[in-house]
Amino acid sequence: MINNSRVAQHQKYDVARNHLIANPSILIELEKFLTDKIISIIRGSLTEIKEDYNEASILFPFWENYPPEDRGRQPIADQYPWIEVGEHAIGSKLPRLLIHDFSVRDCGLPSGADERFVLTSNSILNITNGLTDTVWLFIDIKSIGPRDDQSHTVMSHNQVSGSGEWPSPNTGVRNGILTAAGPRASHDFHASMPPLFVLSNGKVAPLVIMALKPVYSMLPATTGYRNSGQPLTRIDLACIPNGLLLTQKPNYLSMYPGLLFPGKDDKSKAPTKLRARVSFELLKKIDQWRVQTITVPYP
Repeated sequence: MINNSRVAQHQKYDVARNHLIANPSILIELEKFLTDKIISIIRGSLTEIKEDYNEASILFPFWENYPPEDRGRQPIADQYPWIEVGEHAIGSKLPRLLIHDFSVRDCGLPSGADERFVLTSNSILNITNGLTDTVWLFIDIKSIGPRDDQSHTVMSHNQVSGSGEWPSPNTGVRNGILTAAGPRASHDFHASMPPLFVLSNGKVAPLVIMALKPVYSMLPATTGYRNSGQPLTRIDLACIPNGLLLTQKPNYLSMYPGLLFPGKDDKSKAPTKLRARVSFELLKKIDQWRVQTITVPYP
């Protein structure tokens, strides 16, 4: 199976990659279209999302004796890890919500973001001027509380696309090494996702990557409890440029130093697995629409 379509895939990939490098506005318009679409979908389902997210706090008696394990170094233990709450209350809804506007496939892929959907529609065909009617949308869910509420998100090497060189059919796609550069330190960042795929049906699928951050508050604690609940208060959505936009044209990494900056991994982690932070402030300088916020009223 792994070699059945390799030559044909390589030919289509090479043509599509060169076309997208020469016409970066196609990728930019795709990213804007899908960002606006996800924002619209979330706004339209906000009541349902809020209720299901907050249900986790109401169900406390059923899991209080088996709480999720604390994460990070030296946790203060005044909040409960809420990662899976966001993944299920928001991420798991997306296929059902997307199907009104797209044909949705859950194609297998060994690694990537939390949610991965191959989307097809005539709108995509129009945006790409006939190149393709398909994209592969990655959405990583990053639930955070007030202590971690900062203007960036942490992305792994499996959640960012790169330059995507594929010189010959037998080599497979490789990305150039990126740099996560901060004011005091920097490190190599080995983005492992290609900027586009060629599927078994022959369709080209550019990769669009987003980070979705549900932000919860912590209600004041009562005796014996960490807090009195962690209700959803805000949802941030950030669209991270495709690897061709980062490294080729317009080459955002050169235009906006610090767009990627060092992550929170220590030196014991393998260099090829180091994560990087993506600056929301610089994303907004690239395009204001790349970072959007939805406020969730409480109660």
